[in-house]
Amino acid sequence: MRVVLVLVLALATATTGEAQRGGRGRGRGGFEIRLATEDSFDGLFQFCRIAFRGNRAGDGAGWSVDYPRADINMSIRLSELTKTQVSFAAPDEPNHLVVQLTTDALFQCPFVMMTEVGAAYLDDAEAAALRAYVLKGGFLWADDFWGEYAWEVWTDQLAKALPPAQYPIRDLPPDHPLFRSQFILDRVPQIASIGFWAGSGGGTSERYEDSAVPHARAISDASGRIMVLMTHNTDIGDSWEEEASNPRYFYEMSVNGYAFGINVLLYAMTH
Repeated sequence: MRVVLVLVLALATATTGEAQRGGRGRGRGGFEIRLATEDSFDGLFQFCRIAFRGNRAGDGAGWSVDYPRADINMSIRLSELTKTQVSFAAPDEPNHLVVQLTTDALFQCPFVMMTEVGAAYLDDAEAAALRAYVLKGGFLWADDFWGEYAWEVWTDQLAKALPPAQYPIRDLPPDHPLFRSQFILDRVPQIASIGFWAGSGGGTSERYEDSAVPHARAISDASGRIMVLMTHNTDIGDSWEEEASNPRYFYEMSVNGYAFGINVLLYAMTH
């Protein structure tokens, strides 16, 4: 409880400061896409987001949902709440990056994130690159997809890289080290987008009965290291993107979202 209280106070103070400065990276339109090259990296932590093509049979929006505010805010909170050395171009301007799977820049990222993966399509070259990346020690986090259909679409694409017979998907048990790498958590939080949360009067299951239970599922290597983490029936990224939009949303969603996110990042960079 003490740890959670410290997190609440630290984030509340940071959010107040953001409001006073007028916010960071607001607006989905007109933002600069920071496409990674091999020269983009300086040895410090940089949030890497995968840009993918849409799947005509998919369910979801696209790779840029939550971009860039989630990437910016999570990088700043990671620098404030841990000892991780985060790369900054200027105060409040972390060096976050957009990465394509078939570029060599992918292998400079120890951690990559994909959002709305129910809408993702991978061709053979992209699948081969993703497979090579995670087998070499990389960590993929797939977030924000809801219901069984989106799950099936995503796992069909993921199977091109990691066939399930060889790389099975399993639910993480509550005692997995990821849930206590910094903050002690007993489950994956179900976080709704701020639009659904506000429109439903505080609801969290965006597909109602079809997405009632949030999951943290993973594919691990032979030694038990997580290579791919999938947070299904929850939208962790929106809790970072919308941290300053509504005080109630912040306390109900962002606190748990940041705690879970920091645990994931610390696990990814230490395993």
